[in-house]
Amino acid sequence: MGNRRFSWMDTAKVVLVMLLATALGVLFAFLGFPETNIVLVYLAAVLIIARYTHGPGYGLAASVLATFAFNYFFTDPRFTFEVSDTSYLITFAIMTFTAIFTSTLTAQMKRSARQALAREQDTQALYQLTNHLSDAQSMEAIGTAALGSIGQTFGCDAALLFLTEKGEAERSYLQYAAGNVIHRELDAGDEVASRIQLLHTGCVETESGQEWPLYGQQRILGVLRLPRMALSDAQRQLLCSMLESIAMAIDRLSAAQAQQRYREESFQERTRSNLLRAISHDLRTPLSGIMGTSEMIRNLSAQGDPRRRLAQDIWRDADWLRALVENILSLTRLEDGRLQIEKQPEAVEEIVGSALAQMERRAPDREIDAELPEELLLVPMDAKLIVQMLVNLLDNAVRHTPPGNEIKVSVEKQDGKAVFSVLDRGEGIREEDLPHLFERFYTTRGKSADAARGVGLGLSICDAIARAHGGSIRAQSREGGGAVFTFELPMEEDA
Repeated sequence: MGNRRFSWMDTAKVVLVMLLATALGVLFAFLGFPETNIVLVYLAAVLIIARYTHGPGYGLAASVLATFAFNYFFTDPRFTFEVSDTSYLITFAIMTFTAIFTSTLTAQMKRSARQALAREQDTQALYQLTNHLSDAQSMEAIGTAALGSIGQTFGCDAALLFLTEKGEAERSYLQYAAGNVIHRELDAGDEVASRIQLLHTGCVETESGQEWPLYGQQRILGVLRLPRMALSDAQRQLLCSMLESIAMAIDRLSAAQAQQRYREESFQERTRSNLLRAISHDLRTPLSGIMGTSEMIRNLSAQGDPRRRLAQDIWRDADWLRALVENILSLTRLEDGRLQIEKQPEAVEEIVGSALAQMERRAPDREIDAELPEELLLVPMDAKLIVQMLVNLLDNAVRHTPPGNEIKVSVEKQDGKAVFSVLDRGEGIREEDLPHLFERFYTTRGKSADAARGVGLGLSICDAIARAHGGSIRAQSREGGGAVFTFELPMEEDA
């Protein structure tokens, strides 16, 4: 109905302007003005009609009407369409061509002006959206700004559903309706969740509307739902630009939130490390006093004295606590990057001997075999850390191996590396434990009572020390029962 009204209005404009031009031409003829002036009046009328009507057809029609009106009212014989002078035909042709040319040029200028205005409006809408998104500090604020801008620009209701980092739909979405943005619960049977995979190919057409994906740097961030409507190329380009701006804002906010979480986790990690370091330092002094006193009581007690056995148990538990403290300190230094690796060429025999000497004091009733190469093997290493590493591995073997079963440490040279192995005939390693053995605070559920004393730091520290030396460590079950822990150290220090 609206299009018919505008069409009648444009037709009325053509008739009215042509009547006014004819009346003005009659006045010019009465006053004796040349015919060229009347021709110019009709050309001006054609320009006015082309400017103030919609569509090029009215200007073309006005061009033809102007020629016929000039012929009918102002050429002899008047009030007929006959031509007494053939030179008028040239006048009519030039007049018609000039009118059509000027009408077409005016229509093109109008169209260019409309396009420029539309581009300006699109740019303004995109600029306002970008400003709102830059100030958004939450996903809800981003969704509100996005839906408000898109709803006002395209004059339609829109909905925005965010996706989680796993690519799953959120439980609620934002809906733009009647100028307001509201929250709505996502129905359990909503089809969006089942069509998320289809969004990787672009816009998805449904019976109820269109679903446009928000592409982030690594994943789809959300889904914009619009009603079914025909979009021009310019509108589709504007919508895609808006979607890109929204996706960039979501990525920016996600990166800022991830950075904030990282700072909080780093602060918590530093606090935990400082607390562990402080506690460990405070425990060192009393533990040294307990170990020294218990060792003195043990040495002063006779073999059959019950106090000797009690002092031995006290010394063993204090030694276990001391080793735990040393592991905690080493772990905090490794995490903070403050543990300096001072490599010096060390003889393998001395390193293994120092580790066995410590184990003899900690487990005097256990026999540990050593298998070393006949040649002198010098390996660049931090002797204190490698001894601690061997002690941790041997202590792990003692805790998981019944008394009387084999425990052995061996060293050999393979492919320019020194290969250290700690073997036992204990419980072995379960398949489900293998991927997690070197994780912090991970403990296996061993059968022996001593296995419960582990806190899951020894093996993780061994892994950190091996990597700090440019080597590696691995674990596997041993044929016939038991476990094998092997770590490799390069024989030559990398420049």
